[in-house]
Amino acid sequence: MTTIAVLSDTHGLLRPEITTAIKGVDHIIHAGDLGKIEILDELQRIAPVSIVRGNIDSEGEAATFPHNTVLEIAGQQIYILHDIADLNLDCRAAGFAAVIYGHSHQPEIKYKDNVLYLNPGSIGPRRFDLPLSYAMLRITRKALIPELIEISN
Repeated sequence: MTTIAVLSDTHGLLRPEITTAIKGVDHIIHAGDLGKIEILDELQRIAPVSIVRGNIDSEGEAATFPHNTVLEIAGQQIYILHDIADLNLDCRAAGFAAVIYGHSHQPEIKYKDNVLYLNPGSIGPRRFDLPLSYAMLRITRKALIPELIEISN
């Protein structure tokens, strides 16, 4: 089994409880709005990171992040972008098992045409009354198993 921590919208804040919770994962996906490049450095000390640019990632190294990317892992293709409104392709026809996105800060798991759509929510500064959350994605030979995890803080 392959385990992926799925994060988004840190906005310059990486909470210590998150780094503790994701230790031991095989890979980390960050769906944009990193905020501070030091967060990427810290995540890379835990596991390899796939990251895309969010709407606030406009300066320094963050400005060089791709707008979208494809992660091939454990025999699956995962499409990653920041804002789902920018999705302009047929993910099933493209062969993607999952689409990972952020931007709204609203955690969500849904399926369309046998493709998993996963928004982990935000672990950055609290926005409105939305929960603070991230996701774990476990990949087995037969399935992708998403789990949303809320943190209290």
